[in-house]
Amino acid sequence: MFAEYVGSLLLTAIVIGSGIAAQTLSPHALGLELLENAAATGVGLYVLILTFGAISGAHFNPVISFVDAAFHGISWRTAWSYGAAQVSGCLSGAVLANLMFARVAISLSTDDRATLAHGLSEVVATAGLVLVIFALARTGRSSLAPAAVGAYIACAYFFTSSTSFANPAIVVGRMFSNSFAGIAPSSAPWFVLAEVVGGVLGFVLVKVLYPGISSRDASTVTVAHDAVAGEGSSS
Repeated sequence: MFAEYVGSLLLTAIVIGSGIAAQTLSPHALGLELLENAAATGVGLYVLILTFGAISGAHFNPVISFVDAAFHGISWRTAWSYGAAQVSGCLSGAVLANLMFARVAISLSTDDRATLAHGLSEVVATAGLVLVIFALARTGRSSLAPAAVGAYIACAYFFTSSTSFANPAIVVGRMFSNSFAGIAPSSAPWFVLAEVVGGVLGFVLVKVLYPGISSRDASTVTVAHDAVAGEGSSS
């Protein structure tokens, strides 16, 4: 739980912090700002998953945790505990990012994103994320997850109109920063609902495309299980 909290905190600090930096360094150049934000987030995810994957699985996302529980990779109790840690971490990360750029600790975003296009984008982005992660787990390639997840999210910043939040916990955190990466509280429920739908769709896609997925496959998401097993066998 602590690894999920710290990882979620750092992920949110990266997303919001790079958004604020992009706004500051490239004012009025939205395409460049988005590129800077996406690049930092993609690389940041790669590093964070490498760092925390062997401890908690580096979910940093309630949707991933609950899909993992649905595949019996972790228990439902663990999924709920992870969810609480992830939301807390994202809230803390938003405060940290604001303070690092000499802003007030908490400022509610005014960026309204509640449109049908944004909702559809979140469904697609979240379903794709679930499919990428669990397809790699099913095919024994979870060691590629850090790079694959980072690349997918960076790419989804551009091919979705919502800039691919794909994570209910980070939606909550991003409400509390009135910056380039923020989201208005009135838009947050729409995003969370779309992400839940995307998570269910992703689960169905994995079941259809990889019908033989087992609880052991799910337990190796981002190589947490393999890494721990390796440590045990060498001791």
